[in-house]
Amino acid sequence: MKKLSVMSITLVLFLALLISCAPEPPAPKAGSAKVDDMLTLIPKDVQGVFFVDVHQAISTEFADKTLKEEDTYEKYQEFIKETGIDPKKDIYFVAVGLTKGIEKKEQEGVAILNLRYDKDTLLAKVKKEEGELQEEDYNGIMLYSGEDGDEKVGAFLDESNIALGNKEAVKTVIDIYQRKTENVLKNEELVSLINQTNKEAIFWGAILIPPEVTQKTASQNPMFSAFEAVTAAALYFDYKNRNIIAEIKMMSEDETKNKQIVDALNGIKAMGAMAAAKEPEVGELLNKLEISSGPDHAKIYASIPEELIDKLKSKTKITPPAEQ
Repeated sequence: MKKLSVMSITLVLFLALLISCAPEPPAPKAGSAKVDDMLTLIPKDVQGVFFVDVHQAISTEFADKTLKEEDTYEKYQEFIKETGIDPKKDIYFVAVGLTKGIEKKEQEGVAILNLRYDKDTLLAKVKKEEGELQEEDYNGIMLYSGEDGDEKVGAFLDESNIALGNKEAVKTVIDIYQRKTENVLKNEELVSLINQTNKEAIFWGAILIPPEVTQKTASQNPMFSAFEAVTAAALYFDYKNRNIIAEIKMMSEDETKNKQIVDALNGIKAMGAMAAAKEPEVGELLNKLEISSGPDHAKIYASIPEELIDKLKSKTKITPPAEQ
């Protein structure tokens, strides 16, 4: 029995050693990375995360039709020629971490682009557009900024990932990339919120809302007083079966306030419907909005047919004047 116990302890220690020596998860690789892989590069202390599945978005019928429009197609081909990047084939994800400033006009944060690219070609394109770039080495990775030493910088992390944003946020991403600090997956509050949205959608976001933001909104109009209870929001936009699907979920633990939020939103919807009496398409769009609440949220949901979007686009097009 004693011999068995010694063997068991030895086995446990051996397994622990194997686990401790296991390699860290690799950085997200373009073409094989998943959503959760991208989150491993977002700083821990962000207020919000926004995510775009560019590859999925640009593969939809809606995007394909838009790209084939004459003006768009020319710009698309010019972009490929100058950068060597074909968005349809080479760009996969954009993940954004908002570090602070949700209550201000000027937000701060960082975006991670996951794509296939050639660094030299892309740098040449940027220099052509922006002029000479300032360079600063940070732990072996170069930070690039404008001639005036702007606080907005870019960094090529590796052949699949580029970081863009405020200098301190980009430096934090480099620290995460080099396994020197923790990422957003260690932020329990935000991860809990992220898990309540549709991470398979083309675009989604999860954001923690500071009390001063909702208090300001509530103070501006008595109709919005219930919004003071909102502490966070989860949202997504997707494209399925020729429909654009959208959901915005405002999180609040006050069920009564959630019902009041629904009443306020329905009031706004009703006023919009009256104003849209002369525009049937706008009224049709408003009718697609479903507003509801639950014990921990108030929600706006819509499934909008592509045909309706086309009608609205045609209404906003400006017809050039006829040549004399």
